[in-house]
Amino acid sequence: MSQDSRPVASGATPEDIAPRSVTSPPDATAPESPTLSRRRFLQGLGATAGIIAAGTIPALVSASASAEETAVGTAAEGFAPGVEENPLAEILHEDQPVNYPGHTTSYAPPPGKEKWAMVIDVKACVGCRKCVYGCMKENNIGRNSGFTYIQVLEMDQGSIDLETSNVNYVEGGRPDKWYLPVQCMHCMKPTCVYGCPVKATWRDPDGIVLIDYNKCIACRNCMVTCPYYARHFNWVEPEVPKNEINPDVPLEEKAGVVEKCTFCVQRTRNGKTTACVEACPVGARKFGDLNDPNSDVSVILRTRRAFRLKEELGSGPVIWYVG
Repeated sequence: MSQDSRPVASGATPEDIAPRSVTSPPDATAPESPTLSRRRFLQGLGATAGIIAAGTIPALVSASASAEETAVGTAAEGFAPGVEENPLAEILHEDQPVNYPGHTTSYAPPPGKEKWAMVIDVKACVGCRKCVYGCMKENNIGRNSGFTYIQVLEMDQGSIDLETSNVNYVEGGRPDKWYLPVQCMHCMKPTCVYGCPVKATWRDPDGIVLIDYNKCIACRNCMVTCPYYARHFNWVEPEVPKNEINPDVPLEEKAGVVEKCTFCVQRTRNGKTTACVEACPVGARKFGDLNDPNSDVSVILRTRRAFRLKEELGSGPVIWYVG
């Protein structure tokens, strides 16, 4: 299984860094790969559903035709009796902390009463990767680490084919392509959290899955148990130019441990939105509180058909897609 995991020079600009994920130490001799690690994402995002129609297209979403039938937006039939008036009621009921130690990470404010979620409009996404670069800068992702929290998959229009999806495309916005951003889904029943032997990772009461970098023992079992391959190991000490270091986010603590998307907990619990939402030039991303019926995410999920990746696994991701 080939994967481009070459280190990037510490002085590189965001535009020089292609979204990648590593499963082994960075290798300066690794060849450039034009496509996504095929077996990894086939197993992680689509293979469990087999094939779509009579072809060999891996099932990216939880189901093909049934994805719309069970969407949050208009189908109340899929929910328990008594919640037809509010199709989000069952989701909110199931949205609970997991292995919560009673306190959050040292660099974040304590969780409030919100239930955070995100919606991504794949029809609006143009594949510009501004979300990737905004996230990288905000969260002190090492310029030499060989990964980013967000990866944007480029696929042919009319197909959901992960085998030929491309994360190393040069320029987005092609009319013959469509783009699917993937990242940590902050699942309601996170298998990564259940898989941690020392409880160094947990799900806060507001739904954000976090990691205690000082407690992580680098076993990487959470990476194995995450079906979205959204966790990444720092094989090297992450390097960030001094003038770009965000003092609100740990840096040195992330050497030799696992890290991932945190829904920009240092921002969102201080009344701001995530860096990826702020950076998106076309408004394809929405972030908000499911407890607030007037939030963008609540309105979208009540009024539009939406799907979640690998929903059939029962992990309950809180990132939805519309399009």
